[in-house]
Amino acid sequence: MNGRGPAEWLELDWRARAWWMPDSPGDSRTLLAAFATSEPLGDDEFTRALCHHDGRVRQRALAEAAGHPELFPLIVVRCADWAEPVRSRARELLAEILDAGTAVTLAPMILRVADRYRGGHALGLLDAVLRQAPRERLAPLLVSGDRAVRRYAYRMAVEEGSLSPVELARAAAESDDAVVQGRCAEAALADGAPAEVLEILLGGRNPQARSAGVTALRRAGRPERAVDFLADRSALVRACARYVVRQHGIDPLPWYRARCADPAVEPGAAIGLAECGDRADAPLLWALLEHPAPGVRARAVAGLRTLDVTDVRRLRPLLDDPAPGVVGEATLALLPSARALPAEWLLSRLDAGRPRWERVSAWRLLDAHGDVVRLRAAVPLLGDADVRLRGWAEHAVRRVARRAPRAVRSPEIAALLDRAEAVGR
Repeated sequence: MNGRGPAEWLELDWRARAWWMPDSPGDSRTLLAAFATSEPLGDDEFTRALCHHDGRVRQRALAEAAGHPELFPLIVVRCADWAEPVRSRARELLAEILDAGTAVTLAPMILRVADRYRGGHALGLLDAVLRQAPRERLAPLLVSGDRAVRRYAYRMAVEEGSLSPVELARAAAESDDAVVQGRCAEAALADGAPAEVLEILLGGRNPQARSAGVTALRRAGRPERAVDFLADRSALVRACARYVVRQHGIDPLPWYRARCADPAVEPGAAIGLAECGDRADAPLLWALLEHPAPGVRARAVAGLRTLDVTDVRRLRPLLDDPAPGVVGEATLALLPSARALPAEWLLSRLDAGRPRWERVSAWRLLDAHGDVVRLRAAVPLLGDADVRLRGWAEHAVRRVARRAPRAVRSPEIAALLDRAEAVGR
């Protein structure tokens, strides 16, 4: 259909009226006369007629629209038209042309128009057609590039029972849409937790599917399988795993402590210990700051932050860690104590020759120091090649300038703001 998507069709319809400029005072009469005499119209003229500001023209164009399949999306648009005669004719026409084939191509347009006032009628027609269509007709909608269409198709598939539990589990495990993941996982487990369905969900690449599978292990009476997910990379999955093992009388805390004392510890175990432990477990996490795996070091720092355990002297060296993830976590942990870090040392870390993650870390810590230090960091960055750092610096300068009127600025702040203004000229 001319390769246009719903947004492009709606924009075309809007522009046709919002920017309408008649070729002559009799523009409407000219088009109506052309329809009356069956004078052929070009594609552009016919498109214009279907979107025309004059309802009589739109209604007359609909009378011949069935012969223009490439313009069927505009029939859908007219189903929500403000003019009742136009709206009624469009709805009659859509009911005539909508079959299993056109339903697939028009579904994105119908779902978009359904959000409009009076837009629900076309959606009702789509529902009726697809619920009577063979299952294979729904398949293209399940893999549509339009997210709303995929969600709609899976909702219908679940309601109609047209997908098996295994198919639903695979959809939940493989989809990148959280809505589809949740809907399909719930439906797959609705009649129990067959082993094949469970394994598909537990092996899902997204946390929504894995968490559904882990939670289902409780009903399946398989807490030992849930133990395998106590160190999952997802906080949601770890929480579900702890819930399942606790329901079976297993305390996950000793397991986390044992894993964190093992050289083969997983990153998820380090943060998992903090999620269910207390400050008494901090020594195990401090020891992991020297672990060879960057993921373990990063999660250990995150764990210490979760436990609200901070030691500036011990965390500061991690700002030089070769792993960006570790530097990022150390920065977050040090932010509340940023003023304990020497400002001049942090300023030196903004040097353009340093890795970007170190410069970003330095900026975040300097930004937490206060206005004077913030400006000392910001002014040299106003001409920086890094767009993100430059933007942060510009924002900081504007923020300080608004907060400190000229009459009350300290000499240093006044000088720094003057320098910033000179750079901006």
